[in-house]
Amino acid sequence: MSIFLISLGFICCLVGIVGSFLPVLPGPPLAWLGILLLYIVPETTISAQLLWVTLAISLIIIVLDYVIPILGIKQFGGSKYGMYGAAIGLVVGLFTPVPLGIILFSFLGAYLAEVFISRLETSLALRAAFGSLIGLLASTLVKFFTALVFTFIFTYQVLQYRAVLF
Repeated sequence: MSIFLISLGFICCLVGIVGSFLPVLPGPPLAWLGILLLYIVPETTISAQLLWVTLAISLIIIVLDYVIPILGIKQFGGSKYGMYGAAIGLVVGLFTPVPLGIILFSFLGAYLAEVFISRLETSLALRAAFGSLIGLLASTLVKFFTALVFTFIFTYQVLQYRAVLF
């Protein structure tokens, strides 16, 4: 059973890393689930404090995932319509075969919303769309590094107990 939980936990960590780039998968929470599964393994003695701290970080990252792109758009002079357009473009980008479709369509969504709904000039709309892109990339990097750190914690803990586990 322990090997199954460790394997499932490692899969959760890997999917968490991938989920950092895909909006449909919650990256850091999935990686945290890997740590939780390792916590359940009877042969390990991971502290509850580590579990709670990583959970708190994961929850903060969930909130920041929504706040960072909004701050990017606001910082570059965009409106709430630009934020909605970026979000719609992000979803559309998921279902397109275009490489980097998420980034491209998020940018286009923010730009088109600012031009056609907010009636911003082209240069201001481009600036707001650029802010959306910067916010999206910053949010993605934060999620990626968090999921990566959670995966390192998981791996380190497994290696600490490898003599007992395997």
